[in-house]
This record gives sequence, C-alpha cells and structure tokens, in this order.
Amino acid sequence: MASSTALSLSWSSSPCWSHSFNGGTNETLKVSERRFNFEVVSQKKAKKLRKVILKEDVTDLGKQGQLLDVKAGFFRNFLLPTGKAQLMTPLLLKELKMEDERIEAEKQRVKEEAQQLAMVFQTVGAFKVKRKGGKGKLIFGSVTAQDLVDIIKSQLQKDIDKRLVSLPEIRETGEYIAELKLHPDVTARVKINERIEREKRVASCGED
Repeated sequence: MASSTALSLSWSSSPCWSHSFNGGTNETLKVSERRFNFEVVSQKKAKKLRKVILKEDVTDLGKQGQLLDVKAGFFRNFLLPTGKAQLMTPLLLKELKMEDERIEAEKQRVKEEAQQLAMVFQTVGAFKVKRKGGKGKLIFGSVTAQDLVDIIKSQLQKDIDKRLVSLPEIRETGEYIAELKLHPDVTARVKINERIEREKRVASCGED
C-alpha cells in the first residue's frame, strides 16, 4: 500500500509559496510578480487621483463648474489653498444635481412665457403707427425699433428690449412685418400698419 505524503504550505518573506513534502525536497512556485505588481500600481494610481469641481476657470485645466480627476498632490498643494477647486463629495454632487434641475426649470419657464407672449401678438392684429408725411405715401423719417416697443408698452403693458426687434425699413405707408426674438427658440411676428398723420386732425374724424 502506498504511503501517504504530507503537504504543508507556508508564506515566506519573498512573494512565493513554499511547498514542503515529507521525505522529499522543498519545491518553490513563484506567483506571477508582473500581475501582482500591476494590480498594486493600479491601486496606488487610483488612490492618488481626486475628483474635484472647479470653482473658477483654471488655465490649461478646465472651466468653472467642470468635474475633473486631478492628482491628489496638485489638489492639495495648489487647487485647494488657492480656492480654485473643491473636492467632490456625495452631498455636493446631490446639491449640484438639484441646482441643474432648478436652472432647467427656470429655462423652461422663460421659454413658456415667450411662447405665450408670441401668441398674444398673433391675436392683437396690427400695431398702428402714424407719422407726418407729405403727398403720396411718403412719410417724414422712418419707423424705428424704439417706436415699436413704445407702442407695445402703451397697448399691452409689456416691456420689450428694442435689441430683440428686427424690422424692415419703413419710409412710406403700408403694412409691414417685424420680428421679435423673444427667446432663442421663439420668434414672434408683429404686424405694423403705417399711416400718415394729417395736420388737420379734426377734419379727419372718419379715419381709424
């Protein structure tokens, strides 16, 4: 009957397993040092990085509000003491998400208000503008963006920035179309009815 062989395993000071067999010689089997070293180095590199959010623009790094992975030493020695970045935490990440949601909700509100105002302009018809003029259809001067926003203010009690107004050159009577860029995604089309204002208003009671 074959005699049994006892096997004992022990961890030596070097990264290897030492196998001792009774009645035989010691045999050493080394673990793959390359794989072991790679895992250790990878863990060290991961620990040396910090996820931060920039509190202001940093040259050659990123823009304010940007999330970045930076070396721990760079954050500790430069970004943190100069107040240029803040360490990202679960609580801060939650706060940033809530702020993003608030901003998106505000953007949507502004867009909806612009859409509602554009619908108002569609229902009011043409804004009548009167200018003094001579014979025929020619008027003195021209209708400006400021003229239009003043009329809108007086009739609708709405404040419109004249820089949002785009209108054709108006130097004679007739109907024209002006565009109001109320929002990047909303443009209102406004009708302008240009008429000549006569000197004797009393004699023209029948005029609209």
